[in-house]
Formats: sequence, C-alpha cells, structure tokens
Amino acid sequence: MGRQKRIWVPHRFYHIVCRGNRRDPLFKETNDFLAFLHILHQLHEKIPFEVAAYCLMTNHFHLQLRSKQEPISKVMALMNKRYANYYNTRYRLTGHVFEKRYYGKWIDNDSGMLEVSRYIHLNPVEAHIVN
Repeated sequence: MGRQKRIWVPHRFYHIVCRGNRRDPLFKETNDFLAFLHILHQLHEKIPFEVAAYCLMTNHFHLQLRSKQEPISKVMALMNKRYANYYNTRYRLTGHVFEKRYYGKWIDNDSGMLEVSRYIHLNPVEAHIVN
C-alpha cells in the first residue's frame, strides 16, 4: 500500500518534526548542529523558504517553515537526504538516520503560529536541557 500524498498549501506555515532512527541522537556534537544549519542555509539559497522558528534537540528537530515556490516535501526530502549523507559519512554508518517520514502539519492562523512557536521555543526547557 502506497503512502498518502502530502498536501502542500503554499501560503501556509508548517510545523515540521523529524526524529532520529530508534530515537538515536541526530546531533552528537556541536559540529553536527552547525552542519545541519549550514545545510539549511545552502538549501535556502537554492529553494527560497521562510523559517519562523526552529529548535534542534539531541534526537529530533522542529521547524516552523513555509515554502511558496516548492512543496514542503521537496524541501524536507533534500534537507533530510543531505543531513543523512553528512551524518553517515561523519560517523561511518550506513542505513537510516531518520525514524520515519517527517511529521508535518500546516498551521491554520495567527494564534496557531504563536502556539507552535511557543512549543518549539520551550521544547528544550520542558526537556530540562536548559532553564
């Protein structure tokens, strides 16, 4: 059975979440966080998109983004593929880096934007990583 096609609404922001395979770390050291942000920046130069909020946790990440020109699925496919290539090369691994397809849900309105942004920004606080 095939996967259900994702719906892309160009003017909507999406809450994106992606987690490491088996909940393993996606970011083991500072350079991994920097590599992810570098890949995100490179991708932004190729495919313009807007990032309203983001949070990189040890084993997952959150993005609040909108892409008006290309579907979110294309942006995320390129992002995750490039980071998986980096990660597997860096740690001499093969196979899956991410648990499954990214979670993506569009945000309906301004109050939803604030709610998602608040959730993303408080994620490390609630995980007791920062005060």
